[in-house]
Amino acid sequence: MKLSVIQNANLNDKLVLVRVDHNVVENGIIHDPYRIDATLQTLFYIASHGGKLILMTHIGRPKNKKDGSITISDKTSVLPIVEYLYNKLNLKFKVPEFYVNEPYGIQDIDTSINNLIKELKAGNIDGIYLPNTRWFRGEEDKGEWKDRFAKELAGLADIYVNDAFGSWQPHVSTFTITKYLPSYAGLLLQKEINNLDKIFSPAKPMIAVIAGAKFDTKINSLKALIKKVDYLMLGGVILNAYLAAKYNISINGIDDENLALAKDFVDFVNHNYPNKIIEPRFIVESDTMDGKIDGHFKVVDINNLKAGDKLNYVLDVAPESFSEPSLINIFNNAKTFFVNAVMGFAPYFNDGTIALNNLINSNAEAVKLYAGGDTLQELKRLLPGVYMKALDDPKYYMFTGGGAVLNAIEENSPFGMEPVKALLIE
Repeated sequence: MKLSVIQNANLNDKLVLVRVDHNVVENGIIHDPYRIDATLQTLFYIASHGGKLILMTHIGRPKNKKDGSITISDKTSVLPIVEYLYNKLNLKFKVPEFYVNEPYGIQDIDTSINNLIKELKAGNIDGIYLPNTRWFRGEEDKGEWKDRFAKELAGLADIYVNDAFGSWQPHVSTFTITKYLPSYAGLLLQKEINNLDKIFSPAKPMIAVIAGAKFDTKINSLKALIKKVDYLMLGGVILNAYLAAKYNISINGIDDENLALAKDFVDFVNHNYPNKIIEPRFIVESDTMDGKIDGHFKVVDINNLKAGDKLNYVLDVAPESFSEPSLINIFNNAKTFFVNAVMGFAPYFNDGTIALNNLINSNAEAVKLYAGGDTLQELKRLLPGVYMKALDDPKYYMFTGGGAVLNAIEENSPFGMEPVKALLIE
């Protein structure tokens, strides 16, 4: 089996439906256009080979999982992306407007789009940008609306291209659509899959740094990842849950579910990989989450913790941890880093994230793989010089999707994600 790639498609004078991951809009504002810029090579390739562009992406989570209602608002609109493409590249995209059947979003792609398709074919516009895919009732549906939406999307185009590595969930616009159109992997998707090989066949030793807000979304990935790496370091709430479970202490904000999963992970590590976890020696305890307020936070040495101790909110790994000789030695000897982590409670507690990334950057010879929207956003905010270096330094690679990388690791294959499987051919 091999990947069906866009280089093998006849694009000339074809309507090309491209699924991108331009999920960079927060409350109507683009804070970091990296994911947009990463897709431009594919878009220019299609246009230069005579293809006519119809783009689509999801933005945010406008669907209420409990009652199925969909909230359509400027906060999750694609219009800021359309404006960005015009301002940066003078590319004129138009967004069709469809009837909204409240509270279930857009039910159908109606014939009102035909006039825009005529404009596109005539060369009067550079492309069509469909509304947020998650505004459509069928996008995340499991029943009749799923195939209905897929068929309507297929009716717009001659060819489908998936360039949305970060959108790994098998929704209509990433997966079901492949049943109805000739389907290909875009240049970015190919590049991301190729770079996954640096995780599956890394230069050793390899260190992974993973943070997150919940153990339940990470535990399977962590178990798969620790098998591959030489060292694993945790951050965020999952570090807190791990410490609470290992040392039998109480940390504010750790619920019973996270604690139970953390205990399971601690047992798994102790029985199978007892020497692979890098524990930060120093953490930051705060009595409030409202900010980093003088007199309301302190550094705690975990070597002094005793069973039954109670800590308030633990909101960062203290930078002193990254000055420990044993930790510095491990980081300096690493040949590969994989980072999907913000160590502290942003935007207030930043010192752990800064110290982590400065130490990694100081290892000039190692391959440095970064993933995750929050990870990249905080790297850019806190260490703009390192971020700009990473864009051009061949020792760095920044994936456009952290969840996608973890899903591939969990599936134990670069081709394990369902939307990628759908692009495999004999």
